[in-house]
Amino acid sequence: MIGSKKSRWVKLFTLLAVMLMLAAACGEDPTEEAPEEPAASPTEEEAPAFTTLEEGVLQVGSCLDYRPFEFVKGGEEMGFDVELTEEIASRLGLEVEWITANFDTIFTAVAAGDFDMVAAASTITEERLQSVDFSDGYFNARQGFTVNADETPDITSTDQLGEGDVVAVQKGTTGKAWAEENLAPAGVEIRTFDAVSGAFTDLEAGNVIGVINDEGSSIAEAAERPGLEVVQAIDTDELYGLAFSKDNPELTAAVNGALAEIIADGTYAEIFSTWFPDLPVPDEYQAS
Repeated sequence: MIGSKKSRWVKLFTLLAVMLMLAAACGEDPTEEAPEEPAASPTEEEAPAFTTLEEGVLQVGSCLDYRPFEFVKGGEEMGFDVELTEEIASRLGLEVEWITANFDTIFTAVAAGDFDMVAAASTITEERLQSVDFSDGYFNARQGFTVNADETPDITSTDQLGEGDVVAVQKGTTGKAWAEENLAPAGVEIRTFDAVSGAFTDLEAGNVIGVINDEGSSIAEAAERPGLEVVQAIDTDELYGLAFSKDNPELTAAVNGALAEIIADGTYAEIFSTWFPDLPVPDEYQAS
């Protein structure tokens, strides 16, 4: 009996020793690496970072003489492009600084880093895409043919133009390109101006027979100049875009994101109707 009790005590101590060893083995090893944090889900990732030439400021180049898209009145910048740009900048946490630039060289300037972005009713073209990046299209544009109805009441179409007629256009525009391609071969002289306002002033004076220019801007100019009338809309499948240096794709992406939000929540439609009250908001720019 004594031997049996002793044997049981030995077994009990052995079992306790094994349990203590197992407990030590299960304890935290101070040298063991902490488990990796789980990867963030796509919804937890931050929006892509972007930079501007001056922190907190979006420097925007524009000719600022192209009603109703961008112009200055009473010392204040205003217009469709201006209001849309201000809304985009606000959503990106930026203040806008407007920089007056010549439209004929504006894309070279933004490519060189003179400012962050161009907002100037700029048509997206393959040629311009060689030197700059564009945002998603934000406006469907057509060309307009404007005449001085007091001087030439019978002219209602560019098909009536021919040898000896003079048409005014703005330098560097798709209106100029269209006129050179479609009117110059018929003998029409193409007269260029640095600012489109000069073209319309020449039309008022009877120095040219018409102006080829974006329809929206032409309607605004004619409304302010008695006797001028937009007699023809020319569908050229144009889209306006905001232009950027190819060295800053992050800013282009950020602006596209803000633009998409502005369209989706109906803000775009409100801005459009403010500046084009007689035109319906295109379906692709309606709130979703």
